[in-house]
Amino acid sequence: MSARDVMAVARRITVLTGAGVSVESGVVRFGFDAAAFLTSARARRSAWESWLDDPMWTAVPNAAHHAVAGLERAGRVRAVVTQNVDGLHQRAGSSSVVELHGSMSRVVCASCGATSAMSGALERVRSGDSSPQCVVCGGILRPATVAFGEPLHPDVLRAARTAVLDCDVMLVAGTSLMVEPAAQLVPLAARAGAAVVICTLEPTPYDELAAAVVREPAASALPELAAVPVVATGPIRTWGDPSSW
Repeated sequence: MSARDVMAVARRITVLTGAGVSVESGVVRFGFDAAAFLTSARARRSAWESWLDDPMWTAVPNAAHHAVAGLERAGRVRAVVTQNVDGLHQRAGSSSVVELHGSMSRVVCASCGATSAMSGALERVRSGDSSPQCVVCGGILRPATVAFGEPLHPDVLRAARTAVLDCDVMLVAGTSLMVEPAAQLVPLAARAGAAVVICTLEPTPYDELAAAVVREPAASALPELAAVPVVATGPIRTWGDPSSW
């Protein structure tokens, strides 16, 4: 079965995206050492200085983001589950976005949990505050993202798993499927009966579970797949459909 054949019957799609979807927007993979950030003033100063000019602040959605948003406007997307923290799916128009690894648009206090806009924290850095602190309790502010080695928020992971169980097709793009637990969403979808389409430049550990694999950049593959007209009719049955339990 080809990827086009799968998309022709795809009416309830859960999309999983990774860094490869944003690379053509000039966004590089984001990550920071949370332990060093929280324990070293020097590490915090260095991190804040680097974030001032991060490419994601000026990045614009590319054709892949717009293709996913178009599928949602057509009523075919159950959710967009993303490992990215750049907010480009939302800027393209997607609204049903589950941010597995959080968002760089917000900061959170490591002490009291208060959240605020990243833009405000960056303005403080530009004004000379090399390591802005929480205005509520004076604690350390950090990006509201999941750093390497940190667990995903249980509610976020639950929302992602629910979306995977409630789709007829899982469309995976721009991720190596090497990072857990996000990678486990693919076998979960396959066991639930969803057809999996994987769009990556390199092989992934779960290619053998896929109904179709596309070896193209996401910015070229996703617009082509999103343009495939739907020919399927009748009820959609998923594990998320109580009538199928």
